[in-house]
Amino acid sequence: MLEVESLCYKYPDGHEALRGVNLRVNEGEKIALVGANGSGKSTLLLHIAGAFDVQEGRITFRGREGADVLRSHVGLTFQNADDELLMPSVIEDVSFSLIASGMSAHSAHEQAQNILASLGISHLASRPPHKLSGGEKRLVTFAGVLASNPEVLALDEPTAGLDPKARRRVINFLRETDKAVILATHDLDMAIDVCERAVILREGEIYAEGLLPELFTDKNILEACGLELPLRCQ
Repeated sequence: MLEVESLCYKYPDGHEALRGVNLRVNEGEKIALVGANGSGKSTLLLHIAGAFDVQEGRITFRGREGADVLRSHVGLTFQNADDELLMPSVIEDVSFSLIASGMSAHSAHEQAQNILASLGISHLASRPPHKLSGGEKRLVTFAGVLASNPEVLALDEPTAGLDPKARRRVINFLRETDKAVILATHDLDMAIDVCERAVILREGEIYAEGLLPELFTDKNILEACGLELPLRCQ
């Protein structure tokens, strides 16, 4: 469905963030991207979602190329939730993409309320996003992405800042969704709960990939990439 081929990316300062990355995401597949800080996880997600132009290599969705194609089918949440929350209230933020696509405000707000309810945060609908806690902001940005009904969810640290109950709610939703999911995360236990396989990045390259939880029991691979065994594997 989505294929990354020989993707390379160099930042303006000359830093090589991605070096020859190859990745295939099948229909409905759930994949974890893991690695130490600076390994290239967020940069890869930004490319997959069409936020960065491809410098070298190619990314295709059902055989089609181009940032517009990717933006139409991939929903992205950023690592910093504040980068996505722009409207005066939560309900307006979540319904923004629906209204922009031509839906009436009434229908958009109704659909947005259903999404908020599915995440257990209906009570936040009238609140200003900038006054929410970090975990609440994270859930609202997640709701905003779901509102556009993408075929692929590209999520950058989706459980960061969440309390245990909210974290479990997100995990359960991701396990049950039929959408393809690509998770960039440091939360290896969550990755095991949600994903069938993982890709481990090191210095912009794929160092290892394999099925879960088996891959995360290999202490040598994890240590080489600056990672530790998940709690359940210790």
